[in-house]
This record gives sequence, C-alpha cells and structure tokens, in this order.
Amino acid sequence: MPAGFERGTDGPKVIVVGVDGSDTSWRAAAYAAGLARRQNALLAVVYIQPLLVGGAALGAPVAETTERVAEELLAEIRETTERLRGVHEVRWQFHTFRGDPYTGLVETADRLKADAVVVGASEQAGHRFVGSVAVRLVKAGRWPVTVVP
Repeated sequence: MPAGFERGTDGPKVIVVGVDGSDTSWRAAAYAAGLARRQNALLAVVYIQPLLVGGAALGAPVAETTERVAEELLAEIRETTERLRGVHEVRWQFHTFRGDPYTGLVETADRLKADAVVVGASEQAGHRFVGSVAVRLVKAGRWPVTVVP
C-alpha cells in the first residue's frame, strides 16, 4: 500500500449537486444524497437563478419568480430531509444566486473545494447540438462529474 494511504478515509468530502426543479435534477439530488450519506460528505445543493434578460425587458417580474422557485426548492428539500430524519441522515447546505447555471456550478464547486459534481441530464432537445451544462462540466475536467438520467 502506498505511504500515506489510510483505508476508509478516502472519498469525497463535499459533493455539489445542481437542482432546478426538473425530474432529472431531483433524481440527481437523490443520487448525490445517497453518495453523501455513504461517504459522510457534505451535500451542497445548488440552484442557479437564471438571468432572463428578455423577460426583464418586457417588464416581467423575473427576479421575484426565480426567488420564489428557490424558496420552493428549499422548502421541498427541507420537507424531504425532515421526513427521512432518523432513517437517512445527510449533512447538507442550500446555495442559490443568479447567473448562468454552468458558471454558477463551477464557481460554487471551486469555492467549496468540491470533490464531485452531480447533475441531471438535460431534458431540452436543443442541448444535443449546443451542449448542456452537464457536458460543459465534464469538459471542464476539474472534478468527477456524474450525469444522472
């Protein structure tokens, strides 16, 4: 065994998961929570509130809408955590801010010194041609990235 290796202490300490309310992002969150529980890692749940420039130009209350989505996601995460208390204990934090989802996940993963990033596969057909957040994260090559279907 290499010098400095300690059995049972390797593995992720911080796992970042991106959520946006889609089915694939909830599956990614469930998968990441299982990893965090088994590894006794911190689960950082991240929602990036999109900047909808076109909606703002039309006078739509974009900031209030994305803030409401963030509050609903946090409420659902808290409810699930409470329901599973005593069965599956996971240390978690919720992070949200406005911006581009890719940039926001990269900055959060870097700031938290993440060991792994988990995201759901894109449900948008156009991403096959342009590239999804998941593909861009994998290409960044800075952490192991798991894409959950």
